[in-house]
Amino acid sequence: MTTTQPDILNTTVLEREDLHEELAIIKLQPDGGKVEEFLPGQFCTLGLPPNDGSAWVKPDGTPRTRPKLIRRAYSIASSPLTPEYVEVYVVLVSEGKLTPSLWTIQQGEKLFMDPRMRGEFTLERIRTGKDMICISTGTGLAPFMSMLRTHKGSGRWRRFVMVHGVRESRDLGYRAELEQLAAEDESLFYLPICSREPDGSDWAGEHGRVDALLQPTKFESLTGFGLSPEESDLFLCGNPAMITNVEEQFTKQGFATTTKDKVGTIHFERYW
Repeated sequence: MTTTQPDILNTTVLEREDLHEELAIIKLQPDGGKVEEFLPGQFCTLGLPPNDGSAWVKPDGTPRTRPKLIRRAYSIASSPLTPEYVEVYVVLVSEGKLTPSLWTIQQGEKLFMDPRMRGEFTLERIRTGKDMICISTGTGLAPFMSMLRTHKGSGRWRRFVMVHGVRESRDLGYRAELEQLAAEDESLFYLPICSREPDGSDWAGEHGRVDALLQPTKFESLTGFGLSPEESDLFLCGNPAMITNVEEQFTKQGFATTTKDKVGTIHFERYW
């Protein structure tokens, strides 16, 4: 047998928004119409059979008892308050094992999603009522969207800052939603920054890398307040180089990185 059994692909593409040819927001609905419980900040595991017909057949030609799937983890951008779907924010990685196949899937088509959501990049161990500074690059924005969509207006934090670094302004996923939320809530700050915006574009925002926005004078000029380990928790997600740089910058200012045994004031999740 060289085709995948129908019940392996347990999730349908409910909606797909292509922001451009290499960036998309995809809503997924599991069979049964309801997502298993999860926490904001966790990830889902998606899978598709390989294109070489080996899902149910081993290289020696004998049948597999369990199907072969190419699986990868994707942070969830949606909130558990909308349990009818999971939303993922995906960039095309041309040399990746899964995203080239995922990129061809359209609304109504199916893929595999592990019903169990995983990950410890959540707010469960984090102080309540402090300033929450979320610093991301690229699709590292996703878990912060889930946190924001779930807890906005709840008092979970005092002030919420979303720093999002991308190459070009066209890569600013969720920009309209974040701009609207920031306009409606004076305790919410959206700070996008572009590192490689083409000359002559109409982008009037910040230029450079996220580190530039976190310099004390610059940050305070944009938000009206400063950062301190007594009052702020830093959340980092995305490019490992960014995480390393920001972690080094703020440990020198008295912030401490969270470990398995101790909760600090710097919390991060690397994307690779």
